[in-house]
Order: sequence, then structure tokens, then C-alpha cells
Amino acid sequence: MTVKKMLRIWAAVAALLMIVASVIPTYAAPYKTYTYDINGRPQLSPDAYTPIMQIDSAYMGLPSAMSDPRDLFVGPDGRIYIVEGGNNRVDVLDPNFKFLFAISSFVNDQGVPDSLNGPSGCFVTDEYIYVADTENNRIVVFTLDGEIDHILEAPTSAVFEQNNIYKPVALAVDSAKRIYVVSSTTYQGIIALNEKGEFQGFIGAQRVTYNIIDIIWRSFQTAEQRALSTQYISTEYNNITIDEEGFIYVTTSSIDEGAQRASIRDKASPYAPVKKLNTAGSDVMSRNGFFSPHGEVNINDSPIFSDITGPSKIIDVALGEEGTWSIIDEKRSRIYTYDQDGNLLFAFGDKGMQVGNIQSIEAIAYKGSDLLVLDKTANNITLYSRTEYGDILINALRNENQRRYERAIDDYKAILQRNSNFDTAYVGIGKALYRQGKWTEAMEYFKAAYDVPNYSNAFKMYRQEWVSKYFIVIPIVVVLVCWGLMKFFSFAAKVNKKTAISTKKRTFGQEILYGFHLIFHPFDGFWDLKHEKRGSIRGAIFYIALSVLAFTYQAIGRSYIFNPRATYASILVQVTSLLVPLFLWVTANWCLTTLMDGEGSFKDIFVATSYSLLPLPMFIIPATLLTNVLLDSERGIYTMLITIAWYWVGILIFFGMMVTHDYTLGKNIITSIGTIVGMAFIMFVMILLSTLVVKMVGFVSSIVTEISYRL
Repeated sequence: MTVKKMLRIWAAVAALLMIVASVIPTYAAPYKTYTYDINGRPQLSPDAYTPIMQIDSAYMGLPSAMSDPRDLFVGPDGRIYIVEGGNNRVDVLDPNFKFLFAISSFVNDQGVPDSLNGPSGCFVTDEYIYVADTENNRIVVFTLDGEIDHILEAPTSAVFEQNNIYKPVALAVDSAKRIYVVSSTTYQGIIALNEKGEFQGFIGAQRVTYNIIDIIWRSFQTAEQRALSTQYISTEYNNITIDEEGFIYVTTSSIDEGAQRASIRDKASPYAPVKKLNTAGSDVMSRNGFFSPHGEVNINDSPIFSDITGPSKIIDVALGEEGTWSIIDEKRSRIYTYDQDGNLLFAFGDKGMQVGNIQSIEAIAYKGSDLLVLDKTANNITLYSRTEYGDILINALRNENQRRYERAIDDYKAILQRNSNFDTAYVGIGKALYRQGKWTEAMEYFKAAYDVPNYSNAFKMYRQEWVSKYFIVIPIVVVLVCWGLMKFFSFAAKVNKKTAISTKKRTFGQEILYGFHLIFHPFDGFWDLKHEKRGSIRGAIFYIALSVLAFTYQAIGRSYIFNPRATYASILVQVTSLLVPLFLWVTANWCLTTLMDGEGSFKDIFVATSYSLLPLPMFIIPATLLTNVLLDSERGIYTMLITIAWYWVGILIFFGMMVTHDYTLGKNIITSIGTIVGMAFIMFVMILLSTLVVKMVGFVSSIVTEISYRL
């Protein structure tokens, strides 16, 4: 073959490829794809899905234009099912989105012509097509060929005796043919039926949301008024699906907005718009991400990717590959996809008429690796194809689920090369390293993703390994620390005893060591502090400075588990936060006790209060050191030590004022309460005064500016 012929062949191939590429519809994504960091800031991400095409009634070959589409389902055989409320039918399409047949009219089991009326949902198994015939208050079961098989009428139970109490809008069927029904007028939870449609009970009832103002108002109402007022009932579900293991995913959009706002950061909150229920109705969803799966996190008045505010309105859920699942937000026409641990993998979509945007999102379904989204306004389906980035992400999850950790690490590293802000990849690598026994390396990756629970688990294994290696060191250190403390307290007791009978001037060291006598013997300690001059202003300042240093060390010295965001206040803030309440207390107490025959001077109150701060550094410093060896599950030890310190300080201040002013217990309680009220009053006056000064300065400044312009 000559060179000229080869060039002609290559030119023909290139021209053919250009022609083929020109007829394949491809679209750039008209939306942003993103995740969230730990602070709730959106982090842009490569597109996990891109729009391929919009599939309308004409493309499908439907007998008539789509009207009021309500549900979308992909069967086990790849067929697509569209439930139309307007046309009272279910359209059945082949895997290529071409019309096969419609389910609408049929002859019921009584031999009478019948038809669907306002169907809202369907579920397809290997044998049957289950249709929620909403306006007829029943479920109709068809064969896969569209032939009627049987009808499940409204369950017979006292709960459903009222008219229209049973209106099925969505349903799911497990492998044992148990049917779980969402009824739009039923608030007791998911309705569980057996294969024959017999009522088995309710599962997963929603928690009632309360309005605190209404609760207070109802407490003043009569029984008749309460009977006529709004009743508190649990919110209903709006959609449902089920996975291969029988776990039920349900969504709701009727949660009180305030409760939903609060539960975005509160992962233990019962007010969740999407739940994963077991057959007993308990919510077993893992919520290990930065935020609970609620859809949009940035819901404030200045959202970044949309002008829509407020919590998401979740109306459907679909299950993808490798434990992933997606929910849709009707407000924003947006899709949010999570892994089985509740980590947000990506969010995308927006309102609009461009290919890829949805005018009014209604339902979502997975078709293999593709994603189908039903648009209720445009009466079409948008087909999204998974990108290379999305494929790598799913492959990483697959390798992790199949315990091929080395491959999972490679996939996650490939993801980080494309998206360095993707915290779930760091977590994935950390988990893979953890399962390989590489604790310190795993901790570094968990730390990068602010994953405290997994970091704590890796640190636990590292700690066990270290303890087993250096077991003999621990008892030696404990014995040495205890011996050192005993020696120190023994030395302080000897010095204090010797100083008590000495007539010489107290040294600074003796004044400092006296604090260790005072905290254990407050009654005679505070008496001698005042009358025997065992303390001083410089000693008081020392303990204030020591407390400030203790707080500063607490701010910067806590381990990652106890301070994952590495937040801390400067030493200036620490000084201010201690001195302001200290001087407010001393001033208010002195002003009040002067009027109530108190024997303590301003100096006496200041010295006694300052010496009472000693337990703070005594406990805060060791507690902060302990954070470097404690786990997340052991933070109660740290909290207990800090709590003891503050209670001890409070008790010392209380009895210190009692001894300093020579008050009885009752009178001291009254003056202590009065002092707290006085502190609040002084703060109010200071704020008022500062506000007036600012206004006066602004007024004078305005006059000066006006005069300068006129001159």
C-alpha cells in the first residue's frame, strides 16, 4: 500500500469520526458541582455527572403527551416506568427509552372494567408491577406484561375507618413480598402490609415538631380551647424505596423549618428529611459526614450557587452503586449524593431550561451508572452520564467495600489529583491504611479531613501498640508523679506551718505556697489570709497570671481530638476574659457588702478571690496534658477535671467572702446572689455609657465635618 493510499484512508476515517461526533448530543454542564468543608463552605468539585439529553414524549413514542408525571422507576430488567397522574396511566419503556405499552384500563377481579385514577407511584420486582392507585385508595398489582394480577384494597383496621385516611402515594416491596406504603393522609408512619395486603402495623413514625410559643399558650387554655386548637401530629413521609438488604429509605418535606435548620449540624436529631429504617422502624442511617444528610447546607440569606434560601425540600431518594444514594431538593432542583456513611460525595443541578437543569424536579432513578431525573414542568426525563471522575469515585468505594485497600488508596489518590478539596478521599485513604495496620499514616489522613471519630479509632490502636511496647514505663511514670506531688504538698505544708509561727516578714515564695493551705482549709485559711496577712496583692496577681497561662495553654495545648479545628484565643483575650468577671465580682461585692456591714475591704475581696483561682491551673494544666493520651470516647475524663476545678473555685469564693466579711451562711447566700445581680447591672451601665460615648463622638465628628465643608 502506497503512502498516498494510506493518507486517503486516514483522511476518510477522520472525516467519519467528525460526522459521528457531530450527531451525538453532548452538553457542557450548566451547573456547579460541589461538596462542603467542615465550616459549611462550598468546595467546587469536578463534575460527577454531565447531561446527555432530554427525553420527551415524542422521543419515547408515547400515545399522548405526558401529563402530570409523578414518579420514575427503573425495573430489574432495565425497563423504565413513568407514573402519570394526569393521564391516569403508567408508561413502560424499554432500556432505550422507547415506548412498549401503557397500563391504564383493565378488568378487575370482579369482572368489571376498571382503571387507574390519579396514580402517584410504582415499584417493580422480578414478578410484578405495584402501582399506588392514589385516588382509588388502593394498590393495583400487574404482571410484567401489564396484565392485571390482583388488587390490594385499603387495609381493614380501625385506623383506616375514616374516609380518605388511606391514600397511597409511594410504596416499596422487599424480597419477602412485604409491602411498605406511604400514605399522604397517614401520620403514624410507614404502613406495613403482608403479601395479601393485610395490615401488619406502622413503622418509623416521625417525631412531632413543637412550637414553643404554642406550647406555652396551650398551658393557659381550657380543655375546650385545647380541643379546638391545632393538634400536634407527626409529619408524614412523601417517598420511599428499599435496598437489597431490606433497609427502607424514606423522605419527608413537612418538618418544621426551625427544627430542620437545627438538625443540619445535630446528627442525633430525630428531625431528619431522609431516614434509613430497619424492619422494626428504627433509624439506622450513618451520619458520619460534617453535616447530617439534609441536602443544602448553605441555607442562609446569601447562598452561593442560588438565590433560594431555607432548608431543602426533599421529595425523593434513589439508590446507586456501592451503597451510594441520592436525594432531590424540590426548591432548588438539585441532586445530593452520599455514601453509606453519610458523607456528601457531590451535589449538582439547578433550576432552568438548559439541558441539565430542571424546571421542576419530581423524581430520580438510577439506570446502571446513568442517572434519570423527571421534570414535572417540562414533562421530560433528563439523562445524566457518569464522568471519569465519577467512575473513579465509585471504583474507590467498590474496592473499599471488597477490601481491596491498596487499589482503593490508588483510586482515592487519583481523585485527590483532580479534587484536592474532597475530604471523603482523605477519609477513604485513612480507612484503607487503618485496615492495613498503618495507624500513624491513617491518623494523618483522618486529620486532613477533620474526621475525629476515625482519628480516635486509629489513635486507640496506636496507643495500644505503644502501651504493649513500653508497658513498664507507665507505672514508673505514675509512681514518680504521685511521689513528686506528695513531696511537694509535704514541703508546702512544712513551709506554711513554719511561717504561721514566724514573726518575720513573709517572702513571696511563702505567700505563694500559702495558697495550697488555703484551698484545703478554707475557713481558717481565709481568716489568716486577712487577719494574719498570709497573702498579698503580689500573690493575688501571681495566681491571676498563673490562671491566664493555664487558660492559654488549654487553648493551644489540647490534642487534635479535643481541638480538631485548632481554634484558640490569644493571651490578650484570655486576660480580658478572666479579669473582666474578676473585677466585676470584686467591685459589685464590695459595693454591696459596704451597705450590709461587710468587714472586708476592696483589697481583701480582691486577694481572697484571686487566691481562690488556684484550683484552675491545678486541674486545667494536667487535664490539657491528658488530652494527648485520651480518646474521643474518653473526653468525659477531661470534662470531669475541668468541672471539678470550677466547682472548687466557686466553693472557695463563696466561703472566702463569708469569712472575709464575717457573714452567716444565710447572709452570705443573699449577698452572693446580690453580687451577681450587681455584676449584671454594672455591665449594663458600662454598655450604656460606651454607647452614649460613641454616639457623642459621632455627633461631634459630624458637626466638625459639616463646619469644615461650610468653611
